[in-house]
Amino acid sequence: MASPLQRNAILGLVASLGLAGAKLVAGVVGHSTALVADAVESLADSVGSIVVWQGLRVADRPPDRDHPYGYGRAEAVAALVVGGLLLLAATLIVVKAFGEMMTPHQAPAAWTLLVLLVVLVVKEGLFRLVLQGAEEFASDAARADAWHHRSDAITSAAALVGVTLAVWGPGWFGYERLVLADEAAAILASGIIVLTGVRLIRPALGELLDAVSHELAADVRRSAAQLPDVRLIEKVHARKSGRGYHIDLHLHVPPDMDVRTAHALAGKVKAHIRAQHPSVEQVLIHIEPAEE
Repeated sequence: MASPLQRNAILGLVASLGLAGAKLVAGVVGHSTALVADAVESLADSVGSIVVWQGLRVADRPPDRDHPYGYGRAEAVAALVVGGLLLLAATLIVVKAFGEMMTPHQAPAAWTLLVLLVVLVVKEGLFRLVLQGAEEFASDAARADAWHHRSDAITSAAALVGVTLAVWGPGWFGYERLVLADEAAAILASGIIVLTGVRLIRPALGELLDAVSHELAADVRRSAAQLPDVRLIEKVHARKSGRGYHIDLHLHVPPDMDVRTAHALAGKVKAHIRAQHPSVEQVLIHIEPAEE
């Protein structure tokens, strides 16, 4: 049975494919470079939704013998791929827009504005729906998918402004070169897409490279130090894997404490940390004798 995050990804995929097809046809028939560029971004969006869906499916698998830490990082891989697709889409948009600016062409058809309005409303709605699920389940992959929808909404908004100026600008301001506002809007939107892609890639790379969450590590240190017989908490490392965190720490206990008691204390510390921090999935504790 599909999880809520997977259902959102599938819904986003179906919507993105439908909107991409509509924008591509409208852009070609209505002579709008910005709309065609927007369609290219939506196609990348569709591929991104497929990647996220598969990433979420893999991440939901339970730990096994070969993957005792689970499959959570499949979400980070999916987020990384989606970010890369955004950068690729932005590059394609810029190349096409510059090519069109070098070639004389007519203004886009006025009816293409209606297509952009519909796309803008639908994409913004998808962004809010998918982001709500991503925040609820702390999923980087779903968050990447949500921002992919938002980037599509941004390109549609930029295209809406550009097409409006290209259609009516020459008549309003008496400046014929305003017909190029269509392509200028596409280039501006590509810059926003690049920023969104970088925003998604950075945390995904951090997770895959075992970047430490210093804030969570400090909170865990304070929580564990509250228990009796804990002399010192040392070398606390907190790393993200999927929707949860793995903690490694060194626990200093009285040097004359026997192994059985020290083991029981480590169990209490582990239970206390997980109770205080629901995002923590695993805690690995190394016992050391406290030295004065």
